Amino acid sequence: MDSKTETVAVVAVTYNSAQLVPDFIAALGPGLEGVDWHLTVADNASADDSVAVVRRLAPEATVVEVGRNAGYAAGINAALAKAGPFTAVLVLNPDVRLTPGCVRTLLGVLRTPGTGIAVPLLVDGEGSLIQTMRREPSVLRMLGDAVLGAGRAGRYPLLGEVVTDEQRYGEAAVTDWAEGSTVLFSAECWERCGPWDESFFLYSEETDFALRARDAGLLTRFTPAARAVHLEGDSRVSPGLWTLLTLNKVRLYRRRHNAMAATAFWAALVLRETSRAAIGKAPSRMAARALLSPARLRERPGPHTVHPNR
Repeated sequence: MDSKTETVAVVAVTYNSAQLVPDFIAALGPGLEGVDWHLTVADNASADDSVAVVRRLAPEATVVEVGRNAGYAAGINAALAKAGPFTAVLVLNPDVRLTPGCVRTLLGVLRTPGTGIAVPLLVDGEGSLIQTMRREPSVLRMLGDAVLGAGRAGRYPLLGEVVTDEQRYGEAAVTDWAEGSTVLFSAECWERCGPWDESFFLYSEETDFALRARDAGLLTRFTPAARAVHLEGDSRVSPGLWTLLTLNKVRLYRRRHNAMAATAFWAALVLRETSRAAIGKAPSRMAARALLSPARLRERPGPHTVHPNR
């Protein structure tokens, strides 16, 4: 099927994103060149003029005002509930800048039989590679991260969740899941695996969606032939965001494994975060305290701690 006979629903979730929106919208045209597409933006009760900027710069876009800071997954679901007909969905953070022809290339990958999700190669604002490919979370991989560090552990498939061998990013590959700022998935994938799980609020929702797609026989494919720039958020330096990311790893693992395996995974995470806290890393110090709090592990995350832009 030619890309011009397909329709891509472009979905973005904004939250105090007014400064990001102009460049984001400017890059959509070149990035979606040769593709039929429409834009839907879900705004999670921004306190700035994000909505006004979208409406001024993209008057043809559909804007969904969620009315509260509902989270990343909730924003995606709200946008798709109001979007026009589509054969594929492109989820983008407002701090992503598509390069020319990116989506047409991703659509070609998405047509590969058995594929549900296609993701591009991402670089940061300085042009450095962002390691976006991920392996399914496991106890051994969490222990490898705790003992060796993510960089070294990621070179070995059994020991690391993040694929850190940069040579692997030079060729197309199947990956268990990928960082969720730039994700193209088919309408079939949405019909069989959607909606995105809103209980995560932020982080692990893309992991959950990709793993459920894989369970349904729909793979995630990475291609370096499609490229985008992701300016990135601050989960690595923000104690609150890092804590939420860590807690959501436990919540997701519990849903997919028995109690004994989930306890082992939790223990490996505690080892990782306490060891890093011991050398003075504030995000890990907060995460370790949360992991050791039964109340924090039970609670559903919400907007009192984070915002839904990565």
